[in-house]
Amino acid sequence: MSLHPQAVHALELWSVGPSVEDPGFGPDDVATMRRAQRVAAAAEDHEPVDRVEDVDADGVPCRLFVPAGAAAGLVFLHGGGFAFGDLDTHDAQSRRLADRTGRAVLAVDYRRPPEHPFPAAPDDVDTALRWFGSHAAELSLDPARTATVGDSAGGNLALVAALRNPDLVAACALVYPFVDATTSGASYAATDGGLTLGEAQWYWRQYAATPVDLLHGDLSPLGSDRLGSAPPTYVLVAEHDVLADEDRELARRIEAGGGTVEVETYAGMIHGFWRHPELFDAAEESLVALTGWLDRTV
Repeated sequence: MSLHPQAVHALELWSVGPSVEDPGFGPDDVATMRRAQRVAAAAEDHEPVDRVEDVDADGVPCRLFVPAGAAAGLVFLHGGGFAFGDLDTHDAQSRRLADRTGRAVLAVDYRRPPEHPFPAAPDDVDTALRWFGSHAAELSLDPARTATVGDSAGGNLALVAALRNPDLVAACALVYPFVDATTSGASYAATDGGLTLGEAQWYWRQYAATPVDLLHGDLSPLGSDRLGSAPPTYVLVAEHDVLADEDRELARRIEAGGGTVEVETYAGMIHGFWRHPELFDAAEESLVALTGWLDRTV
Protein backbone atom coordinates (compact mmCIF):
# COMPACT_ATOMS: atom_id res chain seq x y z
CA MET A 1 0.00 0.00 0.00
CA SER A 2 1.19 3.54 -0.67
CA LEU A 3 1.88 5.88 2.23
CA HIS A 4 -1.32 6.69 4.09
CA PRO A 5 -2.38 10.38 3.77
CA GLN A 6 -2.16 10.71 7.55
CA ALA A 7 1.42 9.49 7.39
CA VAL A 8 2.22 12.04 4.69
CA HIS A 9 0.83 14.80 6.91
CA ALA A 10 2.77 13.56 9.95
CA LEU A 11 6.04 13.47 8.02
CA GLU A 12 5.52 17.09 7.03
CA LEU A 13 5.00 18.06 10.67
CA TRP A 14 7.95 16.03 11.90
CA SER A 15 10.35 17.43 9.30
CA VAL A 16 10.44 20.76 11.18
CA GLY A 17 13.20 21.20 13.75
CA PRO A 18 16.64 19.73 14.47
CA SER A 19 17.67 16.19 13.64
CA VAL A 20 20.32 13.89 15.09
CA GLU A 21 21.68 13.75 11.54
CA ASP A 22 22.47 17.46 11.53
CA PRO A 23 26.24 18.19 11.31
CA GLY A 24 27.69 18.83 14.73
CA PHE A 25 24.67 17.50 16.64
CA GLY A 26 26.03 17.09 20.18
CA PRO A 27 25.22 16.83 23.89
CA ASP A 28 23.69 20.30 24.12
CA ASP A 29 21.41 19.43 21.22
CA VAL A 30 20.38 16.20 22.96
CA ALA A 31 19.35 18.18 26.04
CA THR A 32 17.49 20.75 23.94
CA MET A 33 15.61 18.07 22.02
CA ARG A 34 14.64 16.29 25.22
CA ARG A 35 13.18 19.52 26.62
CA ALA A 36 11.28 20.19 23.41
CA GLN A 37 9.80 16.69 23.45
CA ARG A 38 8.58 17.14 27.02
CA VAL A 39 6.96 20.46 26.11
CA ALA A 40 5.21 18.85 23.15
CA ALA A 41 4.06 15.91 25.27
CA ALA A 42 2.58 18.24 27.90
CA ALA A 43 0.11 19.47 25.28
CA GLU A 44 -1.23 15.96 24.60
CA ASP A 45 -4.52 14.66 25.96
CA HIS A 46 -3.84 12.93 29.28
CA GLU A 47 -6.69 10.58 30.08
CA PRO A 48 -7.62 10.05 33.73
CA VAL A 49 -6.54 6.76 35.29
CA ASP A 50 -7.89 5.62 38.64
CA ARG A 51 -4.46 5.70 40.32
CA VAL A 52 -1.25 7.32 39.09
CA GLU A 53 1.88 7.70 41.19
CA ASP A 54 5.62 7.98 40.80
CA VAL A 55 7.44 5.13 42.51
CA ASP A 56 11.01 4.15 43.30
CA ALA A 57 11.54 0.62 41.99
CA ASP A 58 14.65 -0.23 43.98
CA GLY A 59 16.44 2.84 42.67
CA VAL A 60 14.83 2.99 39.21
CA PRO A 61 12.32 5.85 38.81
CA CYS A 62 8.99 4.59 37.49
CA ARG A 63 5.41 5.74 37.14
CA LEU A 64 2.56 3.42 38.04
CA PHE A 65 -0.84 3.62 36.36
CA VAL A 66 -3.55 1.42 37.91
CA PRO A 67 -7.04 1.40 36.38
CA ALA A 68 -9.93 0.30 38.57
CA GLY A 69 -10.25 -3.47 38.72
CA ALA A 70 -6.80 -4.25 37.31
CA ALA A 71 -5.84 -7.87 37.90
CA ALA A 72 -2.67 -8.11 35.79
CA GLY A 73 0.21 -5.82 34.95
CA LEU A 74 2.34 -4.53 32.09
CA VAL A 75 5.89 -3.22 32.30
CA PHE A 76 6.08 -0.50 29.65
CA LEU A 77 9.38 0.55 28.07
CA HIS A 78 9.18 3.79 26.09
CA GLY A 79 10.76 4.39 22.71
CA GLY A 80 13.02 7.22 21.61
CA GLY A 81 16.10 5.56 20.16
CA PHE A 82 17.32 4.75 23.69
CA ALA A 83 18.56 8.36 24.01
CA PHE A 84 15.19 10.16 24.06
CA GLY A 85 11.83 9.68 25.70
CA ASP A 86 10.99 9.54 29.40
CA LEU A 87 8.05 9.17 31.78
CA ASP A 88 6.60 12.52 30.71
CA THR A 89 6.93 12.13 26.94
CA HIS A 90 5.09 8.80 27.16
CA ASP A 91 2.71 9.62 29.99
CA ALA A 92 -0.30 10.01 27.68
CA GLN A 93 0.42 6.69 25.96
CA SER A 94 0.95 4.97 29.31
CA ARG A 95 -2.50 6.19 30.36
CA ARG A 96 -4.10 4.97 27.15
CA LEU A 97 -2.37 1.62 27.56
CA ALA A 98 -3.72 1.26 31.10
CA ASP A 99 -7.24 2.38 30.15
CA ARG A 100 -7.53 0.23 27.00
CA THR A 101 -6.06 -2.94 28.48
CA GLY A 102 -7.54 -2.58 31.97
CA ARG A 103 -4.13 -3.59 33.32
CA ALA A 104 -1.75 -1.84 35.67
CA VAL A 105 1.13 -0.25 33.79
CA LEU A 106 4.58 0.33 35.26
CA ALA A 107 6.39 2.81 32.99
CA VAL A 108 10.15 2.59 33.51
CA ASP A 109 12.45 5.63 33.40
CA TYR A 110 15.53 3.64 32.44
CA ARG A 111 18.90 5.36 32.10
CA ARG A 112 19.66 6.66 28.63
CA PRO A 113 22.73 7.18 26.47
CA PRO A 114 24.89 9.02 25.71
CA GLU A 115 25.26 9.56 29.46
CA HIS A 116 24.53 5.92 30.26
CA PRO A 117 25.18 3.51 27.38
CA PHE A 118 24.40 -0.23 27.25
CA PRO A 119 23.88 -2.17 29.49
CA ALA A 120 22.44 0.50 31.82
CA ALA A 121 18.97 0.42 30.27
CA PRO A 122 18.34 -3.36 30.31
CA ASP A 123 19.83 -3.58 33.80
CA ASP A 124 17.36 -0.94 35.00
CA VAL A 125 14.49 -2.77 33.33
CA ASP A 126 15.48 -6.00 35.11
CA THR A 127 15.45 -4.17 38.45
CA ALA A 128 12.05 -2.58 37.80
CA LEU A 129 10.60 -5.88 36.60
CA ARG A 130 11.71 -7.67 39.76
CA TRP A 131 10.29 -4.83 41.88
CA PHE A 132 6.95 -5.07 40.07
CA GLY A 133 6.78 -8.80 40.67
CA SER A 134 7.56 -8.43 44.37
CA HIS A 135 4.82 -5.78 44.77
CA ALA A 136 2.16 -7.55 42.70
CA ALA A 137 0.27 -8.92 45.69
CA GLU A 138 -0.16 -5.53 47.36
CA LEU A 139 -1.44 -4.18 44.03
CA SER A 140 -3.89 -7.13 43.75
CA LEU A 141 -2.17 -8.27 40.55
CA ASP A 142 -1.37 -11.80 39.39
CA PRO A 143 2.42 -11.88 38.94
CA ALA A 144 2.08 -14.89 36.63
CA ARG A 145 0.30 -12.65 34.08
CA THR A 146 2.92 -9.89 33.76
CA ALA A 147 3.75 -8.84 30.21
CA THR A 148 6.35 -6.45 28.85
CA VAL A 149 5.37 -3.87 26.23
CA GLY A 150 7.64 -1.49 24.34
CA ASP A 151 7.72 0.69 21.25
CA SER A 152 10.81 1.04 19.04
CA ALA A 153 13.87 1.04 21.34
CA GLY A 154 11.46 0.12 24.11
CA GLY A 155 10.49 -2.93 22.08
CA ASN A 156 14.14 -3.97 22.15
CA LEU A 157 14.16 -3.63 25.94
CA ALA A 158 10.82 -5.41 26.35
CA LEU A 159 12.13 -8.42 24.42
CA VAL A 160 15.50 -8.47 26.17
CA ALA A 161 13.74 -8.33 29.54
CA ALA A 162 11.58 -11.30 28.57
CA LEU A 163 14.60 -13.31 27.42
CA ARG A 164 16.62 -12.45 30.54
CA ASN A 165 13.76 -13.02 32.98
CA PRO A 166 11.68 -15.96 31.71
CA ASP A 167 10.30 -16.59 35.19
CA LEU A 168 8.89 -13.05 35.42
CA VAL A 169 7.47 -12.37 31.93
CA ALA A 170 4.46 -14.26 30.60
CA ALA A 171 4.19 -12.43 27.27
CA CYS A 172 5.73 -9.53 25.40
CA ALA A 173 4.23 -7.05 22.94
CA LEU A 174 6.69 -5.34 20.61
CA VAL A 175 5.65 -2.25 18.67
CA TYR A 176 7.94 -1.79 15.64
CA PRO A 177 10.89 -2.98 17.76
CA PHE A 178 14.42 -1.68 17.11
CA VAL A 179 16.37 -4.94 17.31
CA ASP A 180 19.20 -5.08 14.74
CA ALA A 181 22.31 -3.04 15.48
CA THR A 182 23.76 -3.95 12.08
CA THR A 183 20.94 -1.99 10.35
CA SER A 184 21.21 -4.45 7.47
CA GLY A 185 17.55 -4.94 6.52
CA ALA A 186 16.58 -4.00 2.96
CA SER A 187 13.80 -1.80 4.32
CA TYR A 188 16.44 0.67 5.54
CA ALA A 189 16.44 1.97 1.98
CA ALA A 190 13.07 3.60 2.68
CA THR A 191 13.09 7.38 2.91
CA ASP A 192 9.46 7.87 3.92
CA GLY A 193 9.26 5.69 7.02
CA GLY A 194 9.35 8.21 9.87
CA LEU A 195 12.87 7.06 10.77
CA THR A 196 15.95 7.09 8.55
CA LEU A 197 18.98 4.84 8.28
CA GLY A 198 21.20 7.72 9.44
CA GLU A 199 19.06 8.33 12.51
CA ALA A 200 19.01 4.64 13.37
CA GLN A 201 22.78 4.40 13.10
CA TRP A 202 23.20 7.49 15.33
CA TYR A 203 21.00 5.89 17.99
CA TRP A 204 22.97 2.67 17.91
CA ARG A 205 26.25 4.58 18.24
CA GLN A 206 25.00 6.24 21.41
CA TYR A 207 23.61 3.03 22.89
CA ALA A 208 26.61 0.83 22.09
CA ALA A 209 29.20 3.49 22.93
CA THR A 210 31.22 1.13 25.11
CA PRO A 211 33.15 -1.70 23.43
CA VAL A 212 30.53 -4.37 22.76
CA ASP A 213 29.77 -6.94 20.10
CA LEU A 214 26.97 -5.48 17.95
CA LEU A 215 25.51 -8.97 17.70
CA HIS A 216 25.36 -9.38 21.49
CA GLY A 217 21.88 -10.75 22.13
CA ASP A 218 21.14 -8.36 25.00
CA LEU A 219 22.02 -5.34 22.85
CA SER A 220 20.79 -6.49 19.45
CA PRO A 221 18.21 -9.19 20.21
CA LEU A 222 17.61 -10.12 16.58
CA GLY A 223 20.87 -12.06 16.92
CA SER A 224 20.02 -13.68 20.27
CA ASP A 225 20.38 -17.45 20.49
CA ARG A 226 17.48 -17.48 22.99
CA LEU A 227 14.67 -16.27 20.71
CA GLY A 228 13.01 -19.68 20.73
CA SER A 229 12.58 -19.35 24.50
CA ALA A 230 10.67 -16.07 24.22
CA PRO A 231 7.22 -16.10 25.79
CA PRO A 232 4.20 -15.61 23.51
CA THR A 233 5.11 -12.53 21.49
CA TYR A 234 3.17 -9.92 19.51
CA VAL A 235 5.03 -7.95 16.84
CA LEU A 236 3.46 -4.83 15.35
CA VAL A 237 4.98 -3.83 12.00
CA ALA A 238 4.51 -0.46 10.30
CA GLU A 239 4.55 -1.18 6.55
CA HIS A 240 6.75 1.77 5.53
CA ASP A 241 9.04 1.67 8.57
CA VAL A 242 12.76 1.18 7.95
CA LEU A 243 12.53 -1.45 10.72
CA ALA A 244 9.91 -3.51 8.89
CA ASP A 245 12.31 -6.17 7.60
CA GLU A 246 14.06 -6.75 10.92
CA ASP A 247 10.71 -6.95 12.68
CA ARG A 248 9.42 -9.61 10.29
CA GLU A 249 12.72 -11.47 10.56
CA LEU A 250 12.50 -11.33 14.35
CA ALA A 251 9.08 -12.98 14.23
CA ARG A 252 10.40 -15.61 11.81
CA ARG A 253 13.32 -16.48 14.09
CA ILE A 254 11.12 -16.71 17.19
CA GLU A 255 8.79 -19.09 15.36
CA ALA A 256 11.68 -21.09 13.88
CA GLY A 257 13.04 -21.56 17.41
CA GLY A 258 9.75 -23.01 18.60
CA GLY A 259 8.21 -19.87 20.05
CA THR A 260 4.71 -18.53 19.53
CA VAL A 261 4.43 -15.22 17.71
CA GLU A 262 1.68 -13.14 16.15
CA VAL A 263 2.50 -10.45 13.61
CA GLU A 264 0.24 -7.58 12.64
CA THR A 265 1.23 -5.19 9.85
CA TYR A 266 -0.35 -1.74 9.57
CA ALA A 267 -0.61 -0.82 5.91
CA GLY A 268 0.53 2.63 4.89
CA MET A 269 1.93 3.37 8.35
CA ILE A 270 5.29 4.76 9.43
CA HIS A 271 7.53 4.56 12.47
CA GLY A 272 6.06 6.49 15.40
CA PHE A 273 2.37 6.24 14.51
CA TRP A 274 1.42 4.11 17.52
CA ARG A 275 1.51 6.83 20.14
CA HIS A 276 -0.04 9.65 18.12
CA PRO A 277 -3.82 9.18 17.99
CA GLU A 278 -4.17 12.88 17.20
CA LEU A 279 -2.49 12.17 13.85
CA PHE A 280 -3.30 8.54 13.07
CA ASP A 281 -6.57 6.63 13.24
CA ALA A 282 -4.45 3.46 13.27
CA ALA A 283 -2.98 4.45 16.65
CA GLU A 284 -6.24 3.71 18.45
CA GLU A 285 -6.95 0.71 16.24
CA SER A 286 -3.59 -0.79 17.10
CA LEU A 287 -4.14 -0.33 20.84
CA VAL A 288 -7.43 -2.19 20.55
CA ALA A 289 -5.70 -4.99 18.62
CA LEU A 290 -2.88 -5.21 21.17
CA THR A 291 -5.44 -5.40 23.97
CA GLY A 292 -7.22 -8.23 22.19
CA TRP A 293 -3.97 -10.15 21.88
CA LEU A 294 -3.20 -9.67 25.57
CA ASP A 295 -6.67 -10.86 26.55
CA ARG A 296 -6.28 -14.00 24.44
CA THR A 297 -2.76 -14.68 25.63
CA VAL A 298 -2.22 -13.87 29.29
